Amino acid sequence: MDMHEILEWIEGGNDQSVIATILCVEGHSYRKTGASMLFTASGIQIGSVSPGCLEHDLQERAIRVRESGRFECMTYNLNADEDVIWGEEIGCGGELRILLEPVEGRLRELLLEAKRRNETGESVRLARSWDEKEIKYSLHAESECHFAIAYLDKKDDVPNQLSVMISPRPRLILFGAGKDAEAIYSLVKQIGFQVVMTDWRPALCTKERFPEADFVIGTPEQIAEQLQFRSTDYLIVCSHNLQRDKDMIRLALPIPLVYLGILGSKKRIRMLFETFLIPSNVRAPIGLSIGADGPYEIAVSIAAELIAIRAGRQAGQRKGRGRDAYFSPLFGSGTEQTHGDSKAVARISEGPAARKSGTACSINQPS
Repeated sequence: MDMHEILEWIEGGNDQSVIATILCVEGHSYRKTGASMLFTASGIQIGSVSPGCLEHDLQERAIRVRESGRFECMTYNLNADEDVIWGEEIGCGGELRILLEPVEGRLRELLLEAKRRNETGESVRLARSWDEKEIKYSLHAESECHFAIAYLDKKDDVPNQLSVMISPRPRLILFGAGKDAEAIYSLVKQIGFQVVMTDWRPALCTKERFPEADFVIGTPEQIAEQLQFRSTDYLIVCSHNLQRDKDMIRLALPIPLVYLGILGSKKRIRMLFETFLIPSNVRAPIGLSIGADGPYEIAVSIAAELIAIRAGRQAGQRKGRGRDAYFSPLFGSGTEQTHGDSKAVARISEGPAARKSGTACSINQPS
C-alpha cells in the first residue's frame, strides 16, 4: 500500500524523485514483484522494497539516476554465501531485480492520472516495456492489460515488461466509535485502508481521536444513505448497542460487501442474527483465533484477518476464483451455524508448515 503515499508525494510536486520497483524475485523476499518505494531529492524515502538491507545502496544509485535522467536495472543476491559483496552478510536469502526510474515526463503524467482515476474508484494498470536504451509507459483499465512479466532474454531471465495494478484504498467503515474502535483504527490506518468512522454520537467522532479518518454521524439509516455501501467495502460493527448494531447489519446484509465483521460474544452475535440469513462474507466473532485478550490484542487479530482476506481476494481475482473463495462461515472452525449446516471452514493452517519459523501461514479454502 506504499503506492498511495508515493502518489500523494508526486502530486505535491515537492522535488525530483526516483522510484524503485521490484521486477522479479527468486527465492525469499520481504516484498513481492511490483512493490515500489520513492527516493526524493531531499533524502526522504517513502515505502520499502526490503527490511532495510538495500535502501542505502538504492539511495546512492537513485542520485545517479536523478542526475542522468536514465533508468537503471540492478540485481541483488541476498543468499548468505553471496551477499558479502554489500560489505556484510545480510543472509536474507533470495534474489531481487529492481528497476530505478526518474519520476518525470510520461511516467509522472501517468502516475498522476492513475491517482485521479483511483479517486473515482477505478483500478488501473501501469505497464512498462523497455530495452537497453529506452522505457515506454502506458496506462490501462484493470481488464485491458494482461501481462505481468515477460522476458526479453529467456536464458538470463531478464524482464523487459512489467504491469502493476494501482487500486484505490479499500474503504473500511467502523460503526461505533468507542474504545474498541480506537484500537482497531490505530492499526488499520497503517495497512492501506481508507477509514470511515460512523456513530450516532458526535462527541465520539473527533479528529483528536481519529485524525486521519472520515466521519459520518447519524442513525444507521442515515449513515447507510450517505455512504451508499459498495461491494468493495469492508464494514466492522462494534457499537455495543444491540438494536443499533442489528439495524446496521440489516442495512448492510443485502449488499455483497467484501467483509462484514461483528464484534462481540457468540451469544450476542446469535441475538443479532436471529432473524437474518447469514452470507459467507460475515465474520462473527471478528478476528483470527489467536487467543487475543483486550482491545489492542483483539485489534491485532482483526487487522490480521483483514490483511488475509484482502490478500486472498486479490489472489482469487488473479486466478479467476469466486469472490467467496476465502470466506469462512459464522462462528469459526466446525461450529454449526444458527441458520444452516456445519460447513468446512477457511482458517489459518495448523499444519507443520505453519509452525516453521519464517514460513507464511496460508488460508485453506472451503471444500
